[in-house]
Formats: sequence, structure tokens, C-alpha cells
Amino acid sequence: MLYSKSGVFMNNLVLAYIGDAAYELYIREYLINCGIAKVNQLQKKSLEYVSAISQRIILEKLENQNIFTEEEKSIIKRGRNASSHRSKTTDIITYKKSTGLECLIGYLYLNNKKRYIEIMERVVEIR
Repeated sequence: MLYSKSGVFMNNLVLAYIGDAAYELYIREYLINCGIAKVNQLQKKSLEYVSAISQRIILEKLENQNIFTEEEKSIIKRGRNASSHRSKTTDIITYKKSTGLECLIGYLYLNNKKRYIEIMERVVEIR
């Protein structure tokens, strides 16, 4: 079972929910710090990171680099296997892999900010 630092049980989809927000906020801040000042450009550039397809590609590249601990691999797998609604915009494998990444990001955001930052730095480097 996955718990937050405060001891609250965290459902995999709840972790993915918070992970989605933490991931997107990090990306938005990163893009603004890159000097992109127009909202339209920010939105287009952010899709390179935040779409389900982009997240699947990023996750697969990170997995190929063997950067995840066994615990992190387990969290990704739990998120990937979580029951959820079917995506209307992408295939089920892409949707589930992106959910796995979001689950890990959510868990790290709540429990290990240092590792969250390390992974997010890798995300922006890899893209």
C-alpha cells in the first residue's frame, strides 16, 4: 500500500491525479524559465511533455536508462495497472503508461521532493 508522509493511504489514481498536477506545474515553470512568454507558444511546447503520448515516450526512455529504484518501478506498475476510465484520445497502453508515470510523480511529490525534482530534471533533459 502507498501512503503519504502523513500516513494517509493514497489510492493509485489519487497519486496519478496529484502527479498530473505536479508534473504539469513543473513543466509550465520550466518553459517559462526558458523564456517562452506567449501563452499560445507555452501551450504548444507543453504538449511535448504533458500529453499521454509524450509521457509514454518519456517513461520508456527513463526506463531504458535504468534510473528507477525497485520501489519506483513498483509504483509505476501499480499506477499502470490501476482501474480507470478509458481514454478518448489515445490507446489504452499509452494511457496506462502515462498514468504509471503520473502515479510515480504524485508519490514522489508527496513523499520525496528531492527525488521528484531529480526525476523531473531528467524529464526535461530527455525531451
